[in-house]
Amino acid sequence: MSTPFAGQHTDDQAEELPALKDRYEVSAETVAGFQRDGHTAVIGLASAAEVEAFRSPIAQAAADNNLEQRPLAERGTYGQAFLQTTNLWLVDEAVRRFVLAPRFAGVAAALMGVEQVRLYHDQALFKEAGGGRTPWHQDQFYWPFTDPRTITMWMPLVDLEPAVGSMRFATGSHRLGAVSEQPISDESEHEIDAIISERGLAVNTHGALRAGDATFHAGWTLHSAGANPSSQPREVMTVIYMADGIEVATPANPFQDFDRISWLDATPPGQPAAGSLNPLITVPSG
Repeated sequence: MSTPFAGQHTDDQAEELPALKDRYEVSAETVAGFQRDGHTAVIGLASAAEVEAFRSPIAQAAADNNLEQRPLAERGTYGQAFLQTTNLWLVDEAVRRFVLAPRFAGVAAALMGVEQVRLYHDQALFKEAGGGRTPWHQDQFYWPFTDPRTITMWMPLVDLEPAVGSMRFATGSHRLGAVSEQPISDESEHEIDAIISERGLAVNTHGALRAGDATFHAGWTLHSAGANPSSQPREVMTVIYMADGIEVATPANPFQDFDRISWLDATPPGQPAAGSLNPLITVPSG
């Protein structure tokens, strides 16, 4: 790692934070539910004290690396949905400790039914006070993989009020594969909402969560989130994992080519997704 920028945490400072190396036992019922539904909630994955220890480093790294300066009213639907900053594990040792936490990776591996996972990338998703809805979409629309074994951990760093809540999921939609060619937008909201209705998919939410609870969803799971009517930002950190060994696909759209170059070291199609930005994360043994 290079010398940290001002305000970033050093190796020694990061070592004072919770290790997050222990194993979190995921029940067989939770695994079965995830594989059936494409989403699940894992309550108490991190304690309130553990999350509080990482909240400030993550928020600071997100603020330091945020490029969005326009007022909410001057942004489109996507820009109003959240402030998004990515790969913060590369700029702060404390954030790196959180993103590469074996405890979290172990849950991701258990839910997907694989032995090892790699990091795809992280994302801080801070929905500002008064921020707009996040339209329906599928994450894997953006990802150039030949394999559906991808999963996102979505963890609030603060307690979520009921009026804000967690995401909404179209249960079972991960088994449909790609259902739309629209990126996150008003168009994706309208098109996918119609698809959900036509196919009779149940829409479920895990409701208000406490800091340290987490939802996990598969890459093809249709999901969305409501607006933030509260006076406080919705601070959420996400980590995206992929099963070790999956290969890069020929990009199906410009977004996938961007991701292949940005997050996968421009790995050619047909090669394993295992670039320098995609470390193997140690999974705690049972």
